[in-house]
Amino acid sequence: MRIHSSLSLLALLWTGAVAAHGQTGSEAPPPTVTPVMTQALRDYPGKEALMLAVEYPPGGADPVHRHDAHAFVYVIEGSIVMGVAGGKEVTLTPGQSFYEGPNDLHTVGRNASRDKPAKFVVVLLKDIDKPALIPAP
Repeated sequence: MRIHSSLSLLALLWTGAVAAHGQTGSEAPPPTVTPVMTQALRDYPGKEALMLAVEYPPGGADPVHRHDAHAFVYVIEGSIVMGVAGGKEVTLTPGQSFYEGPNDLHTVGRNASRDKPAKFVVVLLKDIDKPALIPAP
């Protein structure tokens, strides 16, 4: 089935990008990314919505990256710090959200706590043929 195989591939790519770059600032533990669903958007040919559940372990962080997509983040549990190049870092708690545009460089993505995990959902609106995550060079 296209949905499950595409989502499994995405999880592997995301995890691989984090592992390959291994530079989340201070060798912070990487996030766990669980694909939830993907859906082609019939009214927008060539576009899809991709939903991911992300968990930062205590002290966890992402490497610098971008999404060739509109990314919507919604915090479920814990507290996270997000930021894009040229913007201010923001600390988000449950019920708060964050937006990244297709040209934004995501420079900060980390758990605000060194003791508790943080969980959030990401929805990406993207071109079907584009990767969900592009590591920064």
